[in-house]
Amino acid sequence: MEAVGLLPVLALSAILFVTGVAGVLTRRNALIVFMSVELMLNAVNLAFVAFARENQVVDGQVFAVFVMAVAAAEAAVGLALVILLFRNRVTVFLDDLNLLKG
Repeated sequence: MEAVGLLPVLALSAILFVTGVAGVLTRRNALIVFMSVELMLNAVNLAFVAFARENQVVDGQVFAVFVMAVAAAEAAVGLALVILLFRNRVTVFLDDLNLLKG
């Protein structure tokens, strides 16, 4: 089986990251924004693992595991906040939330 080179993997990682950034900047639903942030974190994980494989070290895999742990914590806290906001405001659209307004 032939291995995939570094450049196609980094191109895929960049496409995933740009898609995540576009989702964060254009969408107004809090759940879609959280999914876009997760997509960006997964793109970074893919780049870490690709660089680690190219350089024959395990540092990239270690960083990827740490990023996955942070992503899991972020998803748990973010989902709890979204549920709390939905219970109080009955909406998950970010434009309708003005909690910091005095």
